[in-house]
Amino acid sequence: MKRPSWIDDVFVVASDMAAEGSEDLSGNGEMDIPEGELGDSEVFVAPNPESQVSGDTGGTVMEAAEAPAAPYAMPTVEGDEEDEGELPVDFERLWKAAHDNPQDFSSWTDLLQYCEQEGHMTASRRALNAFLVRYPLCYGYWKKFADMERRAANNVKAEEVCVQGLKAIPLSVDLWIHYINLLLGTLNMNLPESTQRIRSVFEEAVDAAGMDWHSDRLWDLYAEWEKEQGNLKAMTVVYDRALRMPTQLYRGHYDKLKTHISSNPPQEILSAEEYENLRAEYKQSQAQGEGSNPTEEEEERPPGEEEPADNGNGKDSVEEAVQKMQELLLASREKVFQDNEAEVRKRWTFEDAIKRPYFHVKPLDKAQLKGWQSYLDWEMAEAQGANEPPETTEGESAEEQEVPKPAGGISDHKRVLILFERCLIACALYEEFWTKYVRYLEQSSVEEARIVFRRACEVHLPYKHSIHLQWATFEERHGNYSEAQRILETLEQAMPGLAVVRLRRAGLERRLGHLDRAETLLTEALEQSKENPQLHAFYSIKLARLLLKLGKNAARARSVLQEAIDLNPDNSKLHLNLLELEVSGDPRTNIAAVQQCVTRALAAPLSPRTKILFSQRGLQFAEDFGTTVKGVLTMYDEHQKLLKEIGPKKRGAENGDSDDPEKVSRADDGSALATAQTAPPTVPPVPMTAPPPPMIGDMSSSYGSYSSWYQQPQYGGYGGYQNPWNQYNQYYPPS
Repeated sequence: MKRPSWIDDVFVVASDMAAEGSEDLSGNGEMDIPEGELGDSEVFVAPNPESQVSGDTGGTVMEAAEAPAAPYAMPTVEGDEEDEGELPVDFERLWKAAHDNPQDFSSWTDLLQYCEQEGHMTASRRALNAFLVRYPLCYGYWKKFADMERRAANNVKAEEVCVQGLKAIPLSVDLWIHYINLLLGTLNMNLPESTQRIRSVFEEAVDAAGMDWHSDRLWDLYAEWEKEQGNLKAMTVVYDRALRMPTQLYRGHYDKLKTHISSNPPQEILSAEEYENLRAEYKQSQAQGEGSNPTEEEEERPPGEEEPADNGNGKDSVEEAVQKMQELLLASREKVFQDNEAEVRKRWTFEDAIKRPYFHVKPLDKAQLKGWQSYLDWEMAEAQGANEPPETTEGESAEEQEVPKPAGGISDHKRVLILFERCLIACALYEEFWTKYVRYLEQSSVEEARIVFRRACEVHLPYKHSIHLQWATFEERHGNYSEAQRILETLEQAMPGLAVVRLRRAGLERRLGHLDRAETLLTEALEQSKENPQLHAFYSIKLARLLLKLGKNAARARSVLQEAIDLNPDNSKLHLNLLELEVSGDPRTNIAAVQQCVTRALAAPLSPRTKILFSQRGLQFAEDFGTTVKGVLTMYDEHQKLLKEIGPKKRGAENGDSDDPEKVSRADDGSALATAQTAPPTVPPVPMTAPPPPMIGDMSSSYGSYSSWYQQPQYGGYGGYQNPWNQYNQYYPPS
């Protein structure tokens, strides 16, 4: 199935697309929202709109999409603005409030409302340009912007605003209608080129938004306009196309088409080819009714010539022939209507569950989110069923079999794309829908999936780090390593201090074979985190493991851990990793180093249980690799002494009924790196009202638990410490 042209055009410029389903403007640009309704991770600090270029309204809307523009920067209207003197008194204050906290939607609406009240053109343009860069899906403000320019007699700028808005949200039925009405009110309709331009815009509109569930007004407007032009044949074509679209008011199209057919002779509303086919069908029905065939004279009558009235031989009159042909027309449309009605019934329950099809910063309830997920899953299943080849029976090829009609009807790739784009207006702030769209598109086009990632990360979810990480993984998986590096670097600049991002950068460099670059990234993070002991310990462990396992430099790894222990002596994870480093070496030469590591841990301000753990491990190492029995007995005596010092209530650890060492390790440092995942300091804190959707795929499992990174898996079964320590009584006398 060929993808609609408007999707190709929007993919080229990588601008936002979303479906507009509500006929009410509420929630689409005229919202009264309390301060702080938008989460602090939703808004991207966009480029200065003054540096962007506007589209060329001399051509079609989608041709303007091909104009050069900054990569994925929402193009806005700029031009020679008349100097109105100084800006209004409170403009700078409100402007600063909006820019200091760009994710606060109410601060933007306050600014826009103030500019509208003041009636200051320059201030209004500046505010609307900046606002629409950040919230391009609010089609109501595109309409307000265009109306403002039109009231100022700037018709060209008004058209430019509509063009840019339609490039951002080509599925907005309301904005298409607004643009068409603007052209109807400004063009000289006495000129033939004006009529052609209006018809061209109508065609673009129905191609882009005609499959939307709420597109009925657009189809009706198109048909009525063709009627006003006296082009009844074109009106028939429009209604025939609308009759095949499952929309909310599908029955109204059929009723209007029936009225249109019944009120006009067939030759005035049908093309010459279709009229000839209708006449042939009529003659065949007449011949079958009379048991004879059409005469040679009738067959050779020139195309378009009416049948002569036959007043004396009992034949149907012209009026009766017209009536019968109208009935044949209605019968053929009835079949199309019934098929379309079946498609509407399939979707009605899903559509009826959608209560907010427009963009809003307020969170959607769980029922709405679940409804969109179910609708998308169903539509994709329908499309897959429609595209699957028929099964062949044994001994018969697919070509020899009769191909059945697909069960999915009109549901295909195009309809799935339309539904995804509709979903991503209401659910633009929920990353699971973006990732679902990417997974669907990636099956057929990596480039289209890439552009969806770009739309999500650079416009709608700039502070949702998880989807940025998925984008970087996507690029790396497809061999675009430089882009993956750019994505991670840009994300870290926007959200400094996230350990997961720095680790992803280091991991990417390591996989590319750039060990020196990976080491540099971890070293830089280590130096920058000295004020945060927990984060410093975390990076120390990561750097030490890199130096030991890949760099084969145990001395540097030991130095990193020892420096970290000097800075943060009560961190048990550092001691555990240093112990792991020592025991991983040659036991014949590392006995003293292991004993020194255990001694250091026992002298550190660690919890009693942790000290018992280190003492047990030191004793186990001495038992397994000690060179003299005297050294083993010394370790045993020291362990018994430690147990007595801690007290009888801790002795359960010796008998194997203590907490699992893994749990003990986690309990010592349960906070993990929670402090490392705070919001970037450059972003003012704003109450989160829309809980971020859960991360999709393997992104959450890979980097979701920093505690598991601190804890070394080797220690889980390192000595089999679940066995009772009383077994040593058979070798050593009790102390």
